[in-house]
Amino acid sequence: MNKIKNKYILLPVITAIFSLVFLIFVSNTFKLSTNKPYTNFLKDVSSNTISTVYVTTSPKIQVKLKDGTVYETDNPRTNNFKEGLLKNGVNVSEQALTSPLEIVSIAGFVISLVVIGIMLFKTTKIKSKSMFSASNLDVDAVEDIGFNFDNVAGNEEAKDSVQDVVDFLKNPEKYTAYGARMPKGVILYGDPGTGKTLLAKAVAGEANVPFYAVSGSDFVQIYVGVGAGRIRSLFKKARSHGRAVIFIDEIDAIGKKRDNGSGGGSDEKDQTLNALLTEMSGFNETEGIIIIAATNRLDMLDEALLRPGRFDRHIEVTLPDVSAREKILKLHLKNKPIKDIDYSEWAHKTTSFSGAKLENLTNEAAIIACKDNAVFIDNTHLDRAYSIMLAGYEKVDRDYIKDVDRKITAFHEAGHALISLKMLPNDKVSKVTIIPTTKGAGGYTLSIPEDSLYQNKEHLKKKIMVLLGGRAAEEIIFGADNVTTGAYNDLQRSTQLVANMVTEYGMGESLGLLSMNKLKESGFINQDAVLSECKDLISHLYEEVKIILLGGKETLEAMTNLLIDKETIYHEDLIKIIEDKTDVAV
Repeated sequence: MNKIKNKYILLPVITAIFSLVFLIFVSNTFKLSTNKPYTNFLKDVSSNTISTVYVTTSPKIQVKLKDGTVYETDNPRTNNFKEGLLKNGVNVSEQALTSPLEIVSIAGFVISLVVIGIMLFKTTKIKSKSMFSASNLDVDAVEDIGFNFDNVAGNEEAKDSVQDVVDFLKNPEKYTAYGARMPKGVILYGDPGTGKTLLAKAVAGEANVPFYAVSGSDFVQIYVGVGAGRIRSLFKKARSHGRAVIFIDEIDAIGKKRDNGSGGGSDEKDQTLNALLTEMSGFNETEGIIIIAATNRLDMLDEALLRPGRFDRHIEVTLPDVSAREKILKLHLKNKPIKDIDYSEWAHKTTSFSGAKLENLTNEAAIIACKDNAVFIDNTHLDRAYSIMLAGYEKVDRDYIKDVDRKITAFHEAGHALISLKMLPNDKVSKVTIIPTTKGAGGYTLSIPEDSLYQNKEHLKKKIMVLLGGRAAEEIIFGADNVTTGAYNDLQRSTQLVANMVTEYGMGESLGLLSMNKLKESGFINQDAVLSECKDLISHLYEEVKIILLGGKETLEAMTNLLIDKETIYHEDLIKIIEDKTDVAV
């Protein structure tokens, strides 16, 4: 649109330039060059051959003869000069003689300047309005979204929770007859990538109503009142369709809990939130407008936004379970050339994967198959994609790695694998490698955790022990003074788990069933006892890990030697070593 406007304004600009050039050209070309003495002028007056004399205040006067000839002569500037001419039947004009071409050029130039001025004024007015008006919210309704619940695999509970919303959008009068009030707003909350946006699209698609999709950041402006105006503009557009779904993604951008701050940005957000609350209270249930919002942080939202009459239905969109993951994988691989894909195995391997992550897994596998010029996508491509997503791409050039570093990495990863086999036998160790990756890992151990709704205290301790297995193996083999930085990430994760156990999960002695976060809100800041307990717990678990590794040292060395030889070993290789050594019961 801006390009078209620029093209239009070029036309009067070019016309003005052309008119100015043509005016200069005409003035210079047709400039009067004939100059006669005043005595000749008097003879022409006497002989009655003059048609018009152009008298001005300039030193020269222009004379036009009856035959069309034009010349200049001196201006006598006498008081009775004009009267004498008129008595002799000569026309007198007090304006200079102008060529018709000059008049056309001047008119074209003036008209062009007027048009340019009008266009610039309108452009400035539009820009001014767009800066302070809500009309510049760029959102259009998607009439036929072509998306329904069949396109959303998993999330059966969430889909069931919005079925009545779909029915209401289809038949609002039915609910009115029963005196039922449908929820004005639905909040979908859950981890990133679980399919909140897809579910909102599916609701609009199932009900076959227009779908407005905006983000909370669309209403965040530095100018006070702009965000509120945009909210009103959005609802006005939705009302024009009668029935519609308004989807606000990342609503926490405008819906955070209000405080008593006096900052301008805070004032603008508060006004925007107030406008949203007012609009939600302003439309009635028979209008057939449903607002669906999505957030990853329900706890951050303002209470006024979550009360009945506003967003009165809260639906958690959780990570898919094993059966849902299988359905999601089938959905994303449906239109791809596949062969011999074990959906059940991959559904179990992708524990804690979100729907978006599963889609990315299938897409990465398709890219790898395409690069290999393979006819079909099979399990090997999925396996490579799985490793890339979790650990990054394997480094191709590994000649720079010293033998001692490879040995340290091999013992470190073997320590993880052995502790995992011993302490968490239900978590399948699928792959152990010492090939460094682009994500900075010198090697890694992939385990497939079992699906479980909760994790008890004993299980969390065992997870911490698995994380400490690499560091403990380094200390046992190379000595306490030669441990490396390879356990940096392991120590961060184990520290987080220990801290959560003691401070948040009520699994410690120093706080008992108290929550550290709530204590901080109440002003309790003494953390010495908590720190001491966390340190003692992780030290105790570390000593247990070292005892287990010392007891299975032969198995640890056998795993390490195989890793150094092959660089990558799999579950079957680990089981064979265990069976040969019979140190660990699996």
